Amino acid sequence: MINSEAFAKRLQRVMDYYSESASSFAEKIGVQRSSISHILSGRNKPSLEFVLKIISHYPEVGLYWLLNGKGEFPQKKDSVTDAPEVSPEPTVPEKETPHQKLRQSPKSIERIVIFYNDGSYKNYTND
Repeated sequence: MINSEAFAKRLQRVMDYYSESASSFAEKIGVQRSSISHILSGRNKPSLEFVLKIISHYPEVGLYWLLNGKGEFPQKKDSVTDAPEVSPEPTVPEKETPHQKLRQSPKSIERIVIFYNDGSYKNYTND
């Protein structure tokens, strides 16, 4: 869980680094001025959308640093980030599923029988 007070301090540090007022910062990331004020005062917690707007507009702000203070600010552009490495999914050749094979075959359904737990059944035929 995000420590709102610590997040507010990091947000203020970002604003100071870029010499932004709350109004100009809010305008640049596309949020209401009151959103900045409420987060800085501890009244509200930041939303994911709010955090993503910051890191998309300010590349020197690392996600992990902003959320929990891990890493460094400003983040170096040529350095490896603190984000865990994610290896790409291995590509596996697509196999045809039995359902796809059934659709492609010239076969058609002749009959369906449904058995009920009371011993009765219904027989449906393709007439």
